[in-house]
Amino acid sequence: MALIQHIVDAVNGYVWDFGIEIDGETLPLLVLALLGTGVFLTFRLGFLQVRKLLHGFAVASGRYDDPDDPGDVSHFQALTTALSATVGIGNIAGVAIAIHWGGPGALFWMWVTALLGMATKYTEVTLALRYRDVGEDRDPHRWEGSVSGGPMYTMERGLGWKPLAVFFAVALGLTSFLTGNAIQANTVADTMETFVGVPPWVTGLVTATVVAAVILGGISRIGRVTGIVAPLMAGIYVLGALAILALHMGDLPGALARILTEAFSPRAGVAGTGTGAFLLTMMWGVKRGLFSNEAGQGSAPIAHAAAKTEEPVSEGVVALVEPFIDTIVICTMTGLVVLVTGAWSARIPTEIALDGGDLGWVQEQADGRVEPVPAPAEVRVENGRVVGDSAKLAWHEVAVEPLYADAAMSRPFTGRILPAEARAVADDGTALGSLHGEAVENGAPLTMLAFERGLPGTWGRVIVVLSVFLFAISTAISWSYYGDRCAHYLFGPRAVLPYKIVYVIMHFVGAVLSLTVAWTLGDIFLGIVILPNLLSMILLSRQVADMTRSYFERRPWERRAGG
Repeated sequence: MALIQHIVDAVNGYVWDFGIEIDGETLPLLVLALLGTGVFLTFRLGFLQVRKLLHGFAVASGRYDDPDDPGDVSHFQALTTALSATVGIGNIAGVAIAIHWGGPGALFWMWVTALLGMATKYTEVTLALRYRDVGEDRDPHRWEGSVSGGPMYTMERGLGWKPLAVFFAVALGLTSFLTGNAIQANTVADTMETFVGVPPWVTGLVTATVVAAVILGGISRIGRVTGIVAPLMAGIYVLGALAILALHMGDLPGALARILTEAFSPRAGVAGTGTGAFLLTMMWGVKRGLFSNEAGQGSAPIAHAAAKTEEPVSEGVVALVEPFIDTIVICTMTGLVVLVTGAWSARIPTEIALDGGDLGWVQEQADGRVEPVPAPAEVRVENGRVVGDSAKLAWHEVAVEPLYADAAMSRPFTGRILPAEARAVADDGTALGSLHGEAVENGAPLTMLAFERGLPGTWGRVIVVLSVFLFAISTAISWSYYGDRCAHYLFGPRAVLPYKIVYVIMHFVGAVLSLTVAWTLGDIFLGIVILPNLLSMILLSRQVADMTRSYFERRPWERRAGG
């Protein structure tokens, strides 16, 4: 298993980490491609995402809906289905990770990527509607759906790239089983076991039953459920964040000012490699922003393609609302809460498990930069502090000193740390599997810490745990539709039911097994299909510009509004 993990990690490194090195930092090719495509489309469409944002909200509200149009769900349900997949663990953990590494200024670059991502999302969804497959039987209540669309149809029908379209459908279908489903179940099960004490198999059985009950009803039922769940989960999370911001109103102006100033003159995050690391701050904001709103990844167009409309642009403007809600609204709430509560740089008593996944080693370089380094063979510690210039033990990439032998942190540790054996040996001969010290948090635990510090009692923890549950379940429900459209494209409508049965089984498996390899494999498949999706958007951008011009010149929504 370790060999498989090593191979998968190596492939993942080539897919996601290969890029251009600048000032010792690597700008991944995929990130550069996503960002560059967003810039190109923004100028090609004349900053449509700014000019037509309000129109997108108006169409999403259902004001111009026609129930006789081809499609399976309303504009609003298509939006909430896509949002249910997009708004997820990344909103809770991704922002915290960006600030942990890049500092407060990273949030500004998340806003920039959201703005660019709105143009990208508009383009891929408009094309998905343009080239979708509308069945002869247009009954939207058919459980297998009456329409099917997505980048695979765009590639085949718009560019004649049939082999690449098939490859896209296979890769995204596999991703739906893994990252979109099993990993979500694993996250919920782990959270429920950690904070409520529920065994993983019980959580898996419950969530698999819920997922099955929804997805076996087809896109119509998925749309109805996400139309309720998506606003509910976003509302709970945002209201909790707003309550914290109201309680810390005096700290809000300073936090906003820090975001803007450190976007260009950063001091980097607590795990950043030194001060003034502008590229580091920008990269972390861009990466987490793009991965949060998923613009250009090719998944959301599949959900939007089910919308009831004869006008591709009408759903495109709905889609550009998606990154706005996901990143500009929800990610901003997370970031501000993390900053105003001071959680991002707070050190808390922590058990440092010497075999833990968050354990690492860092060393200060000659120029003052702190860099991760391989684990040394042995480290000598006296009175809680590393002796000499040896590497220091780190938790979440931040050095922890002093180190203690007990949870009460009353006895500074003196002895040797043996990383290869995952143990520490005190001078009196006592062997320890973990040490203790003041450490920083990262990811979802950092956001949970911020909510706990921001709200009285246990309300903060309850909100984050409930959000993790709702976000993960809704993501699994929406990704089931992405995968079943891939199965439909590859094998026809008869493949949809077997796909859904396997999907439910994989959800339960994900809850009870450790899925590190599955997570990485899902990332690989998703990373591989992004480039052809971006290329198809660029090559067909003229069509999108022409459709956009025609739509806004004809103003078809006015007829639907009776005016």
